[in-house]
Amino acid sequence: MSTWNEKWQELVSNLERERDELKLQIKLGTKDAHDQVGKLDDKIQQLKIKADAATTEAKDAMEDVGDVAKKLADEIKAGFDRVRKTL
Repeated sequence: MSTWNEKWQELVSNLERERDELKLQIKLGTKDAHDQVGKLDDKIQQLKIKADAATTEAKDAMEDVGDVAKKLADEIKAGFDRVRKTL
C-alpha cells in the first residue's frame, strides 16, 4: 500500500511529466502558452513544498495541507488544459 507521501510524489511526478510534454509542444508555440506553463511551473514547486511539509506534520495538519495541495494540483491540471487549448 502506498503511503501518503508516495502518492503525492507520484502526483507531482505526473504533473512534471505532463508539463514537460507541454513545453515540448509549445516550443514553437505562442508566447502566451509559454508564459502559462511558466506559471504552472511555479505552482508545481509550491505543490512540492506543501507535500513535503505535510509529511512532517501531525495527521490533522497533514489533512489540511493535503486539501490545499490537492486544490493546487487541480489548478495545475486546469492550467495544462488551458495551455492545450491554445495550441
